[in-house]
Amino acid sequence: MAARPVVTVQGSADTQALPEVFVAPIRPDIVHYVHSNMNKNRRQAYGVFQRAGMGHSAHSWGTGRAVSRIPRVSGGGTSRAGQGAFGNMCRSGRMFNPTQPFRRWHRHVNTNQKRYAVASAVAASALPALVMARGHSVSDVPEFPLVVDAKAQSIQKTKEAIAVLQSVGAFDDVQKAKDSKQVRTGVGKMRNRRYTQRKGPLIVFAEDNGITRAFRNLAGVDVAHVDRLNLLQLAPGGHLGRFVIWTAQAFARLNDVFGSTSVESKTKNGYTLPQNIMSNSDLTRLINSDEVQAKVKPVGKSVRAHNRQKKNPLKNFGVLVRLNPFAQVQKRARIIAAKTKTAKSALKVKGDKLHAKTQKKNQARLLA
Repeated sequence: MAARPVVTVQGSADTQALPEVFVAPIRPDIVHYVHSNMNKNRRQAYGVFQRAGMGHSAHSWGTGRAVSRIPRVSGGGTSRAGQGAFGNMCRSGRMFNPTQPFRRWHRHVNTNQKRYAVASAVAASALPALVMARGHSVSDVPEFPLVVDAKAQSIQKTKEAIAVLQSVGAFDDVQKAKDSKQVRTGVGKMRNRRYTQRKGPLIVFAEDNGITRAFRNLAGVDVAHVDRLNLLQLAPGGHLGRFVIWTAQAFARLNDVFGSTSVESKTKNGYTLPQNIMSNSDLTRLINSDEVQAKVKPVGKSVRAHNRQKKNPLKNFGVLVRLNPFAQVQKRARIIAAKTKTAKSALKVKGDKLHAKTQKKNQARLLA
């Protein structure tokens, strides 16, 4: 947990435990990646007219006139006749690679990455150094994260909202955002985005009893429901450290929104983890604990396969056939040779027996 596990609720004497989302890892790389891709999903498709620069009656003169082969405007009597057309290097020609409205505008972002980025942005909002580095005027803010009383959700008037911000030292940031309003440079002035303005504080509530109506007219102030926190609001421009003001009810709900490793939140799901799961760093002991093993699937009995004798694949006839197409012919030749040798041996043995028998008969005749 953090070094300061308790947060004071401004405007009352209550305190609340710091939700565990505020100790999430701060990952600017993931936040920037997710923000850039989510921001692309807000774009409106655009493209030039499909026949822009291609509406001339022009054709190439070909070779032989000492001019380039670019298509040239037909006709005569005007300076336009004979001028190059269609090409992107020509006057009144089409642009190179014209923009098309059917291009791939939207980007897919993994849900786990979006959740990780939002948790990281929430954790970064509790660090005064990151909040001040982003440009917010928070020198008079008493504490980070800043939590106000739940009564702020029921205010109806803008003057009441200003009073709440002044009481916690957050109105200076609103005034800074108001003073930063200026006319945009470039052609954006003609495209319904004439002014630019810095971002002020983000008000996060749990129940809208008039709080959105009270804060909507303040310069640079955004409001958001705690169940629908958006990375585009928590990290505008992909930069961590948005100044966030939480109502007490929304602050208490963060453990339900982002989850918690406390025992109370785990018992709601039907199982209980060991009481010392956060203080015990022995992973083996945690895994082998009775509470965890009671929910683990038992070890199955695997049937051991018969261990076949390993053979040299090069001695396998099937492999030899694949390696040497002539192996089958050679094998047949060896078989025939073996059979021939056996037959010759049998004939030789038979001949020897006949010869010995004949000699024996001859000897008997001589003796008689």
